[in-house]
Amino acid sequence: MSGSLLAADAVIGCPHGGRVTPAATPSGGVRVAGAAVVTGAHGHLVTGCPHTVDGVPSPCVGVRWTAHDGGVTVDGVPVLLDTSAAECLNVALVPQGPPVVRSAGRRVVVR
Repeated sequence: MSGSLLAADAVIGCPHGGRVTPAATPSGGVRVAGAAVVTGAHGHLVTGCPHTVDGVPSPCVGVRWTAHDGGVTVDGVPVLLDTSAAECLNVALVPQGPPVVRSAGRRVVVR
């Protein structure tokens, strides 16, 4: 698997235009251009999603990431890449589509 490392400053959106950010500021010694690298242990929130279903608001509120096992880790937890599997979820945990990564950190290749 290969992709670009996700750091705390990555620009990520939900498929409907909401903004995806880490639920808490990641800490740790591994950084990309000064921003902490994000791992599978970090939660992500979605704000500003305008999605509706049959006229009823159903905004994305969070993202469930699936980090790639067997690759690069930080403190024993796999890092997230822009190619990591993920789904944006509404408050009822219904998948609403994958997040859109607009910018990320350094490219890595995991073999």
